[in-house]
Amino acid sequence: MYGARARASLRGWGGVGAMAVLCALALAFVLLLPLTQETHPADGATAGSGTANGSQARADACEDSEAQKQTLAPSGADGPTIDAIKSRTGAKRKLVVGVDQNSYHWGYRNPNTAGAELEGFDIDLVHKIADDILGDPDAVQFKAIPTSRRIPAIQDGRVDMVVRTMTITCDRLGDVAFSAPYFKTGQQVLAPKSSSITGYNGTLAHKRICTASGSTAYSKLKADRGKGVLPASADISTTVPSQLDCLVRLQLGEVDAVVTDGALAASQAAQDPAVELKGEAFTTEYYGVAMKKDASDLVRRVNRILVDYRGSGWQASYDRWLSATLGKDAGPSRPPAPQYLRSG
Repeated sequence: MYGARARASLRGWGGVGAMAVLCALALAFVLLLPLTQETHPADGATAGSGTANGSQARADACEDSEAQKQTLAPSGADGPTIDAIKSRTGAKRKLVVGVDQNSYHWGYRNPNTAGAELEGFDIDLVHKIADDILGDPDAVQFKAIPTSRRIPAIQDGRVDMVVRTMTITCDRLGDVAFSAPYFKTGQQVLAPKSSSITGYNGTLAHKRICTASGSTAYSKLKADRGKGVLPASADISTTVPSQLDCLVRLQLGEVDAVVTDGALAASQAAQDPAVELKGEAFTTEYYGVAMKKDASDLVRRVNRILVDYRGSGWQASYDRWLSATLGKDAGPSRPPAPQYLRSG
């Protein structure tokens, strides 16, 4: 197992804090683990070093439904970014990756294992990438980062990449580069089973809704309320650093519903039998690995890794981590055949 080897390398920013303690008292099985303080890549070699390959700013013609196609063709060749990663020596010779440690079965620390091992679907993919680039699946320095800090962590060179249930969007393509998609999902509503809320509809009127700061969920709610799709009385003012904080707020009665990716919402429902998904997904979104805009060689390498991974490791990881919450049929979660429309 990768988890036992990974646990000692986890580092990150502040996270759930005191609220996690309250949740643990209320529901001991909810996995809330505090984050440590941020650290920087050990050797000073930052992700994405090298020459820029043009602007990735959002084009007027970009549509979020097509954003996942704006990536580079696969390649196994090294380049300046990968050379910088490989030049790290000794204990510092690791891939530095931003992850979550509180998303059940995606990136989370399992308290039922010795040392609370880091496990999940995203974590499996990180180990696959590290194995390909550095020849060692355990050559990873994990950094736990909240949703709102994913892009700054990449831009500031704190991490080489982020593998953290991150949706590919046109706006984000202006700030970072993405791999081809590795997972398909959509926004859904999570609420108590006893709630009168039935989905993303008029039953959200006068309800308090929680989303993660910087998430596509918040952007969608804000836009839809402005267009009248979401009732104007819906309160979307509650935003938190990480998705699991929303579940805590829901358990404490501070909000009436959570809106997040259905894949994450299903995992949260598995942690608390008092809540459930309400209605169907009302968007279609794709997760990608995020990297620096000028890290073209790294983007191409990850895309080449994903070609192999989709044919083998993806299904095994889905069966292990997600089939219990999303269903044995992985078809709805499989990303489409990749298209590589970005030229440079």
